[in-house]
Amino acid sequence: MNKNIILASIISVLFFQTACEKALEVTPPGELAPGNVLTTENGIRAVLFSSYSFMQNPTPSRFLINNSEVTTDIGFNSGGTEFLTLTQLINFTWDATLGTLQADVWAPNYRSIRDANIVLENISNVKAADEKKNMYAAEARFLRAFAYELLYKWFGPVPLRTTSASEPVLARATDEEMRAFIESELLASITDLPDPGKEEAFSRVNKGVAWSTLAKYYLNTKQWQKAADACQQVMNFNYYQLYPQYQNMFRVENEGNKEMILVQPCRNEVNFGNWYTAGALPQNFKSTAQIPEYVWTSTMANFATMYRMRSAFTNTFDVTNDKRAVLLIRSYVNTSGVTVNLLATADNVRSLKYWDNNTVGNHSGNDVPVLRYADILLTRAEALNELNGPAQQALDLINQVRTRAGIANLTLAVATSKEVLRDLILRERGWEFYSEGKRREDLLRHDKFISLAKARGITAAADKHKLFPIPQTEIDANTACKQNDGY
Repeated sequence: MNKNIILASIISVLFFQTACEKALEVTPPGELAPGNVLTTENGIRAVLFSSYSFMQNPTPSRFLINNSEVTTDIGFNSGGTEFLTLTQLINFTWDATLGTLQADVWAPNYRSIRDANIVLENISNVKAADEKKNMYAAEARFLRAFAYELLYKWFGPVPLRTTSASEPVLARATDEEMRAFIESELLASITDLPDPGKEEAFSRVNKGVAWSTLAKYYLNTKQWQKAADACQQVMNFNYYQLYPQYQNMFRVENEGNKEMILVQPCRNEVNFGNWYTAGALPQNFKSTAQIPEYVWTSTMANFATMYRMRSAFTNTFDVTNDKRAVLLIRSYVNTSGVTVNLLATADNVRSLKYWDNNTVGNHSGNDVPVLRYADILLTRAEALNELNGPAQQALDLINQVRTRAGIANLTLAVATSKEVLRDLILRERGWEFYSEGKRREDLLRHDKFISLAKARGITAAADKHKLFPIPQTEIDANTACKQNDGY
């Protein structure tokens, strides 16, 4: 398909070159002063698309996935330069100087927020139809709220910068202020966003994206009824659906399918590629019988670092029947023609969810899922169980996902209590969403993040490790921003 991706790299270079050097730049460059470019529709769109570009930047996607999985019962890593970062996450020895927290999470999201603020401050002066201006404002409000919701999951409350002229020194919001802002901004964005499928370009947001983001926010903050209701809003569009074949859903040629509610769009180009497979490939990989269509060539990268999956997780799959296990590579043929059994080494199965025969160097073209319809089904099922305990309505939602995977339906004879079904849903989410960066938030919500770390022999503390530290660069630059407890 023709990807009409909102990744304004050229715009970012022209307009924001100097603004990316500090932890947070709060003054817009002179070219963007009110009265010139920001009074035109093209000018305001350029800033809006720059906000999108920081939210959709695909290069950090492998870090967002790995950072959220090697801290859990799913992911593991060894070898290469990236191991220097990931070993700190595996062993819970990270601190505020860990570079990925600043480079891949904090900075991109605050840059997206900055640009969204510029749009909202100047939209009333733009010479364009009111309908267009309202839509641009709604997109900006969504992007700002989406960035704050992600920051909240990683760091807890952060400074709420709602204007481009915000004071450089700004204290963190309270938890109540943070939660109220995220919810109100997401709700306010919905009215003027287009319906699903009506957005002007691939990867621009719509009402379905906003309701889905709200549903996940409500789920992770344990607002069960609101989560269930938001999921129902998504379902009521009658637009989204499960892709029939799990193992083919992530292929480049199937992008834009109606299961993908929100993605990080990727292309086989520098600055736009999905690098995950380059790190997941085992040493000297050539091919695997599990994915016979995929054949590595010398034009494709194979990193020294190894993105691996924990055996305790991969051993839970029904590899005979569960089609999701096909993308978890257990053996392969190397470049010398020798078959290698990855199961012979612990924690060594590899996820090739994002394989692409047209990979160029590091750059695979597979979009990275952020929100899928399967997540909406399982989110509603989890919320309903928390509200009412096991019921057929919740099981029917879960069983849509299981039927696609090729495994037997859950029944009330198995889901005998709220606690039992809660654990079954958590297990299902692991099977469904591995290599998509959701496991950390799932374990935190289920209050198993710390206990499972301790079971792996990690020294983990509930009062410290449930949140990441605010990056030290921000603490140094913003003296009013206090560090999380324990750091």
